[in-house]
Formats: sequence, C-alpha cells, structure tokens
Amino acid sequence: MLSWTVGAVTITRVVEMEMPVAYSAERPFLAEATPEALRTMPWLYPDFVDEEDRMRLSIHALLVEAPGLRLVVDTCIGNDKVRGLLGKRALSTNFLEKMAEIGWTRESVNAVVCTHLHVDHVGWNTMLQDGKWVPTFPNARYLIGRKELEHWRGEDDGEQTEILADSVQPILDAGLAELVEMDHRVSAEIRLEPTPGHTPGHVSVMIESQGDTAVITGDMSHHPCQMGHPDWSPGFDSDRKASAVMRRKMFAEWADKPILVIGTHYAGRTAGHVVTDGEAFRFDG
Repeated sequence: MLSWTVGAVTITRVVEMEMPVAYSAERPFLAEATPEALRTMPWLYPDFVDEEDRMRLSIHALLVEAPGLRLVVDTCIGNDKVRGLLGKRALSTNFLEKMAEIGWTRESVNAVVCTHLHVDHVGWNTMLQDGKWVPTFPNARYLIGRKELEHWRGEDDGEQTEILADSVQPILDAGLAELVEMDHRVSAEIRLEPTPGHTPGHVSVMIESQGDTAVITGDMSHHPCQMGHPDWSPGFDSDRKASAVMRRKMFAEWADKPILVIGTHYAGRTAGHVVTDGEAFRFDG
C-alpha cells in the first residue's frame, strides 16, 4: 500500500477498486478528455492514463494517523450496496481486511471525514450486519458537513436518497455523527478546506505538521488531466462553472510549493506536486 509521511502524520492509501474509463462520446466522463487531448499531456502516462488512452481512476480511502487520532478520509462504495455506478450490482471486497493488515481495526478508528456525500465517499460508513446497516467504525465520530447534508436532504434524487438512508442515517441514529462547518478543525494537524463546486458542501482535507503540508483533494479534482485543463468539469458536478473556478484557484495556491497533493481518485502513484505549466499546471511525482 502507498504511504506518505507529513511531519508527525502518516497517510496510507487503501484501494477498494480501480476503474479504467475509456472515452465515450455518448456518455463521457470528461467530455473534452478525448484520447487526442490526453496525448498532449505525456506526463499523464502511465500512472493516470493507460496505453489504451483510458483514464485510470481509483476508488480508495486514505487512513490518516496523527498524534492521538486515527482518521479515515472518504469510505469508498462499501459492500452489499446495489449502486448505479456499478451497473446495479453490489461489491464484495476485502476492504476491511486490507485495513486490518496494516493494524487498523474497525474499533481503532477515532474519526471519519466524508469530503462530500456521493456514493463512492460514504459506503463504508456502514456495513450489513444481521440484515441491518450499522456503523462500520463504532468508536468513531463521523464528521459530516452540515451544508452538504442539508443540500442532499432537499434534493429529489432517488439513488442519493437511498445512499443517505443506508450510509448516513444509521450514523445519525447511532449518535455518532457530528455535523460540522466547511472550515472545521479536526485536530491540531488537520483541518477542512472549503472547496465547493462538485457539490455545494464539498471540502478538501489539509494536513500541516512540523513544517510539512499535504492536501487530500476529494472530488474538487477527479483526474490529473484537470491540472492541464482546470476548465474540464464532469457533467455530475453540481455547478460545473464553480468547480472549474475552484480547481484553478486551488491549483494556483498549491503550485510550485512543497505541498503534497493526494488525489482521492488519482490512480498510480496518487500523490505528487502541482507545477505551473504555461497557463495551466501539470502533476509531478
């Protein structure tokens, strides 16, 4: 498993699944990201685009160990949940066993942060036990964005309603949820950074320790090709224009600085540094 050290903090990636995404004019993930366009950014290969010009995406959680804290950032899709993203099927993975292999038991987790409440960021909030959805991490406080939850509760979206019902409501019912603002401080080393656009309450996670800095992007960026083209927004962004503005703003803030950028869906090496490249940016290891 990939792991990074940021001062006194260790961040470890646990992959649930990888998804190669081939370009489709009918149903594009990023409409502008044609094979021809991707090839103009050779730095994407092979970590982020494969030899068939398919974008490589990873669905993974990031385990953040800081002084006095074990934090899981984003909890993937989860097992036993029938989801449209999976073609109306459910996963059955050894995700929890992978965590246990590196010494992270369910009971050892102190906190969970969901950067937003989409299907692939809340799944392992809960697990199926005796026919009932129960909190996966029974000793954790689940930090859920107040604005994000209010937004989705007000939307008439069938699958999102189901996601809230099986992956968020059981946390609320168990009394483990803490509704937080978008700039909430998790610990001395960890705070939330508002990055709305993909969803209205979307946040990234900033880690600052002993002079070192890292950021976990969440879905303010899905793929490093958006560094080369910050204006490329997927159709499922809540506000495509706002997300493009946010990407350019954040990439400019991180560029050419010793800030480790850890992509929530970046495959391959997953982490690196933003470097100014003409009028846009590129991703360097």
